[in-house]
Amino acid sequence: MLDAAVSLAYVVAAGLFVLALKWLSAPATARHGVLAGEIGMFLAIIGTLLRTHVASYQWIVVGVVLGSAIGTPMGLFMPMTAVPQRTALSHAFGALAAALVGTGEYYLQAPRVGTFTMTALAVEVLLGSLTFTGSLMAFGKLQGLLPGRPITYRGQNVMNLSLLAAAVALAALVVARPGLTMLFPLIVALALVFGVLLVIPIGGADMPTVISLLNSYAGLSAAAMGFVLSNDLLIIAGALDGSSGFILSMIMCRAMNRSFSNVLFGAFGRVKEGPAAAAPEKPVRSATPEEAASILAAARSVIVVPGYGMAVAQAQHQVRELYDAITRRGVDVKFAIHPVAGRMPGHMNVLLAEADIPYDRLLGLEDANPALAEADVALVVGANDITNPAARHDRTSPIYGMPILDVDRAGVVMVIKRSMRPGFAGIENELYYLDKTLMLFGDAKAFVAEITKELAEGGRVPAPAARPEPAAARR
Repeated sequence: MLDAAVSLAYVVAAGLFVLALKWLSAPATARHGVLAGEIGMFLAIIGTLLRTHVASYQWIVVGVVLGSAIGTPMGLFMPMTAVPQRTALSHAFGALAAALVGTGEYYLQAPRVGTFTMTALAVEVLLGSLTFTGSLMAFGKLQGLLPGRPITYRGQNVMNLSLLAAAVALAALVVARPGLTMLFPLIVALALVFGVLLVIPIGGADMPTVISLLNSYAGLSAAAMGFVLSNDLLIIAGALDGSSGFILSMIMCRAMNRSFSNVLFGAFGRVKEGPAAAAPEKPVRSATPEEAASILAAARSVIVVPGYGMAVAQAQHQVRELYDAITRRGVDVKFAIHPVAGRMPGHMNVLLAEADIPYDRLLGLEDANPALAEADVALVVGANDITNPAARHDRTSPIYGMPILDVDRAGVVMVIKRSMRPGFAGIENELYYLDKTLMLFGDAKAFVAEITKELAEGGRVPAPAARPEPAAARR
């Protein structure tokens, strides 16, 4: 009877995991996806605890208490702007758990480990170990504890691949001869070092892809653990996690028009130092909050383009207030979301959802570009490389070929930015020097609040040159 109840809990949990992934793929159903995933995980945990092979609950209780003590404050007090860092830590903890379980199972079963089980153990420990340290490095870069730029040196790729090859070769040897227990710690150590060296040469601009790729590795490690423990639900959950992370990584690479090898070994995202990164001498047009408010008040359609600068300034709630102020004037306001905006997939969606921006106001890349061509005003809040027209025509640019948001095709472009400093690609943004572009220099949170205040007070009449040109006239 108990075994039947456990099997039923596993089947229902597996179904809920599949539904969670399905619903999480769209903002309108994302909350249902989160709830389905939570219920599924609860059933999975209860079903596992009820299995007859559990010898003692003492250490399980200790683990639950420690995990709750760490996880509860993270969930309650970590701001939404720090979701990428929290996600990286979650990957690290999950991968560490898989690596520790694999290590424990190896020493419990060695040398009487079958070839299939030993192969699964090797995959579990290798992926779990490198994902653990790689995720910690990603957390450090995102949190500012480590340099966000790529850390590179001559022969780095050769060294990294040699290190990985050595770890795999030793793992293959242990698979063939499970009794070589003295080699196992060396395999773990090589994997841990490889995880560090894998991520440090990757720049901040590639963090969305790196996080989704580490998610895939953690999932595959969990699936391998399921084979070791003969747990079907763990195999299903790990496979879903691994495949979804891999697919998401592919989507991110396509969004940047880059390959996996280029992300992992190309050191994209190098912040230029010295004169190359200094403010250019080209003239730019700037505007005050009063002028920006007047332009928005005179518009019929506005597209807001959020970026990492909005997350850093924690300006999402001020953006919501601005949205309310503009829409009360009868202006049609939408949000254009680039797939790699921010520091993780869906970063902008999460922040805007926290501020209760309506889901139907969010446009993906394919829908946003036609809307931008018809918009009177494009308001860029802290986005840089994803709006750079150089990606369309400059073959020498590191972002050439990357799909961008066609912000430059709107009637008037306003960019909220602290300075003219380049983004993570380390290049100037041609958008800032167009005649139709107005630079709004300042902190995004404070500047948006000032614009909202001016709109509430009625706004001033804009200068004729700053008035949005009707979409029909631009065509």
